[in-house]
Amino acid sequence: MKTAYVFPGQGAQFSGMGKDLYEKYPQAKEMFKKADEILGFGITDIMFSGSDEDLKQTKVTQPAVFLHSVIWAACLPDFKPDMVAGHSLGEFSALVANQALRFEDALVLVSKRANAMQKACETNPSTMAAILGLPDEKVEEICAGIGGEVVVPANYNNPGQLVISGSMKGIEEACELCKAAGAKRALPLKVGGAFHSPLMEPARVELSAAIEATHFQTPVCPVYQDVDARPYTDPEAIKKNLISQLTSPVRWTKIVQNMHADGATRFVEVGPGKTLQGMIAKIAQGVEIMGAE
Repeated sequence: MKTAYVFPGQGAQFSGMGKDLYEKYPQAKEMFKKADEILGFGITDIMFSGSDEDLKQTKVTQPAVFLHSVIWAACLPDFKPDMVAGHSLGEFSALVANQALRFEDALVLVSKRANAMQKACETNPSTMAAILGLPDEKVEEICAGIGGEVVVPANYNNPGQLVISGSMKGIEEACELCKAAGAKRALPLKVGGAFHSPLMEPARVELSAAIEATHFQTPVCPVYQDVDARPYTDPEAIKKNLISQLTSPVRWTKIVQNMHADGATRFVEVGPGKTLQGMIAKIAQGVEIMGAE
């Protein structure tokens, strides 16, 4: 029996996250204090007692979700993953969990990623939408048929749920076309920009330099990466895929299918929320799915 540990992305944050870990585990307290030093502000205060609005700040959201996931994994007894994966931002958590990245180095990269994405969002006002109840192929066809606007598939979350990303006008048009084609729902998302689309190119360029300058080591188990859903252990390949991730879709459905095909019979989500557990239940049949305890 193989266990796959998976790590959530942006959007799973909540007020009070991580406080129980801080109070229970000396190692967690030490890691949270180190995070405050690295980031240069009291992210722990915001995580433990900040409002939902405080947690929505870009410079806070991504490091907060990352910290909750990574510190929780570090406190789990006998944590020995057979394979790991992370949804978008969660890929950084996965790379700490399988020891490809040091905690401190990954936190610096996550912070730079958040700030670079924020700048890209301000340069190109854009958004995302969730399309429910249409085949992926139909959504892809609709996106490709919208001329003069950037609209692309961004997150292949599970069969029947594909998030699209692009310009304001393009997403509005795509939502109308998807509903006309029979989508159960086409929901604009409350996000700051078109993540995992060509509009994130300035952020990709900025983050690329930081990732190239960071030391990655051979991990203890494969990471199934978002860009192509395949398992990797080579540090240089992992770097390349991590850089491409910002402008490429997250292929979560295929990641879960590949992990299952490679022997994963138990999936454990480590981090805030239960979003990935819900997705996995719609992708892989006959597997054990749980949150970390």
